[in-house]
Amino acid sequence: MARIPDGFIDDLLARSDLVEIIGARVPLKRQGKEYSARCPFHDERSPSFTVSPTKQFYHCFGCGAHGTAISFLMNYDRLEFLDAVEELAKRVGMEVPRDTQQRNVNPETNDLYAAVEAAAKFFHKQLDSSAKAQAYLDGRDVSATIREQFMVGYAPDGFSALKDALGTDERRMRLLERGGLFSKNERGHVYDKFRDRVMFPIHDRRGRVIAFGGRVLEKDDSPKYLNSPETPLFHKGRELYGLWQVRQAHNKIERLIVVEGYMDVVALFQHGVTQAVATLGTATTPDHAELLFRNAPDVYFCFDGDRAGRSAAWKAVESVLPRMKDGRQAFFLFLPDGEDPDTLVRSEGRDGFETRLRDATPLSQFLFDSLSVDVNLTTLEGKGRLAERAKPLLAQIPDGAFGDLMKQRLTELTGVGARASAPEAQVPAQRAHARMGAAQANKPSLVRTAITLVLQQPSVALAIPSSLHFASLEQPGVDLLVEMIEVVHQRPEISTGLLLEHFAERAEAPALMRLAMAPAVESTAATQADGRVFEHEDSRRQTFLDTIGRLDAQAVKQRISQLEARVREGGFSALTQADKAELLELQGVARRQDMGAR
Repeated sequence: MARIPDGFIDDLLARSDLVEIIGARVPLKRQGKEYSARCPFHDERSPSFTVSPTKQFYHCFGCGAHGTAISFLMNYDRLEFLDAVEELAKRVGMEVPRDTQQRNVNPETNDLYAAVEAAAKFFHKQLDSSAKAQAYLDGRDVSATIREQFMVGYAPDGFSALKDALGTDERRMRLLERGGLFSKNERGHVYDKFRDRVMFPIHDRRGRVIAFGGRVLEKDDSPKYLNSPETPLFHKGRELYGLWQVRQAHNKIERLIVVEGYMDVVALFQHGVTQAVATLGTATTPDHAELLFRNAPDVYFCFDGDRAGRSAAWKAVESVLPRMKDGRQAFFLFLPDGEDPDTLVRSEGRDGFETRLRDATPLSQFLFDSLSVDVNLTTLEGKGRLAERAKPLLAQIPDGAFGDLMKQRLTELTGVGARASAPEAQVPAQRAHARMGAAQANKPSLVRTAITLVLQQPSVALAIPSSLHFASLEQPGVDLLVEMIEVVHQRPEISTGLLLEHFAERAEAPALMRLAMAPAVESTAATQADGRVFEHEDSRRQTFLDTIGRLDAQAVKQRISQLEARVREGGFSALTQADKAELLELQGVARRQDMGAR
């Protein structure tokens, strides 16, 4: 997909009214310069969702959801990136760059979608003329409404039904083959891949048919399920069967129930459980986990209770843990022997299945139970083994309350991580010294102050050149600050929201988000020549300049120390002529800085 220019995105978001866009979907209440609401992405009683019109950014202090107008439309309206951009552009009367649109509209890809859609319509039509396929669905209590909702079809017996119906020319044949609908034998003969099977079209997130799953009608036939191969349209590790139908059935999806088969999804819908999706013949992948949580805060995994089912559940745990931001929940429902969601919901009904879901095992319990299965927690050795197994897994959980609680639970089980208790009595002087030390430790560093100022008002970075003296300073965060300043110089109109999006995939992203939403940095006492105090933006800019000036001074002193250390070790002959000139210049700069500081 062609990349939309950063300048266009910056301009688009600058013209978009974030408060209006979110307020049309979520009731907002003004609080000072910002707006608040109960978060639309997780359940909460008191509002922790904040919208900042000046920063063009929203953030939930409860679940961590955050972003710009584009990401809000992607997550709330469930749009793809390009669709969200086009929606905003339409609102403000802008046109997405033509080259981007043209490069994204690939005629070959569009023709491939059309060919696969034609196959889906062919299979759906064939269902009407197949008595045995209809009898099979009747026997599984699949109503006509559900058949239409899922576009269920039938692939006729024989090797060329689809080929004869749709493969009317060489180009169409190539498209159907690329779409995974034909197979080829050793002699090069092409024939229908799906034969004498009930067909379940797989839709993408925009409702387009991209692949198929076919189920045999006779239980002794094999393979029981046959899926489309990987194609340019279909990657099974990234798609979920039924997600399109869930989206159509719910404006807001409270939960998703992950099952293993197409018929499980269809049967649950048939009985009123309309939040079911299925992985497509593969274990739960990280892409699946991300897709699940992008659509719902609660995810229930339904697996067989046997060894294979628990193994599949553990793979789901490994994919889900790194995505367990605060506000998200995962549960595991293990089914009785010989049962699957299809048979259970038909025998127990919706209420019975809902009862089982309410009793599902939380991820936290399943994780610790699984890790402790062969561990004797009455011994130190056993506790040590559990801690060794759990720590690498818990380290994958994003920063937040859930991660802290999981570590606390490990401490409860093993004692690992518990702190030695401090003495009851402490000398008053010691307590005062401890308080002073804590206050000093909590005081933000100069680098952190500068990063916060750039985040909260990116334009302050334009007050200094992009080539920076302090860039060589050996302190944590300096490289990040330099990079942020360079980004602002490249994109002068960038907002807080877009700056955060630029670093969204970086390890520093959670910390940057907290700084962006922190109280504004206190301004230095900056006054103009006539005695008037700098107001707002000018004041912040002056505070930023003062901060950078102090970092520059530190960088100069650090470089002087490095050069003087070489002189102490090897005399002035250890320096090149350029080094000597640099040292003299820096000593002069340091003297001027000291005089300026006075």
